[in-house]
Amino acid sequence: MLYIVPTPIGNLKDITLRAIEILKECDIILAEDTRVTKRLLSHYKIDTPLKSYHSHNEHKITKEVIDMLHNGMNIALVSDAGTPGISDPGFMLVKECHENNIKVISLPGASASITAIAGSGLPSDKFHFEGFLPHKKGRNKRWQFLSSYPYTIIIYESPYRIERLLKEICENLGEERKITIVREISKIYEESVMDTCKNHLDQYLQKDKIKGEFVVVISGK
Repeated sequence: MLYIVPTPIGNLKDITLRAIEILKECDIILAEDTRVTKRLLSHYKIDTPLKSYHSHNEHKITKEVIDMLHNGMNIALVSDAGTPGISDPGFMLVKECHENNIKVISLPGASASITAIAGSGLPSDKFHFEGFLPHKKGRNKRWQFLSSYPYTIIIYESPYRIERLLKEICENLGEERKITIVREISKIYEESVMDTCKNHLDQYLQKDKIKGEFVVVISGK
């Protein structure tokens, strides 16, 4: 069977006992970046073999993995951080497993989006997970949808494009839209700050270097 195994977003202790058990007992681990996963496995003294599985090769090796599962192997799928398939590789393999009558077990665990909205101070009873916006084609259409969406919105962004994102939020959703920016989840410099879009933008424009992956939680219209 295929196991979907969430891994820590930051602090290595943010992993379940069951996840550690599965990673130790499975036949092989499919990893988005084997170098990143090796650090986690080393920390928990896990010596299960690794195989690279990422967005650039998933089309190529998915059939190979399906064959391995058909031959009786138990395989764990992990991403660099958080839950596989959520803005990370995994959907294609899971879909193929279901179509080939291969059992899939998805373990509960770390997710940046849920962690961020839970501590954002914004309504969490209904929300839209946008993930990463398209860099070019289709981006304007997404803003057209998001500008009228009535519930909380969650967007992922890199430190290199956070200023652009904030500018576009101000332009499309309004400068006074309430936003909670969550950065470096579960790491030493973790922060969660709620303010208007304009105030956030003014602060980030003054910073020389911005670090950390961002989860931007935006209030609905």
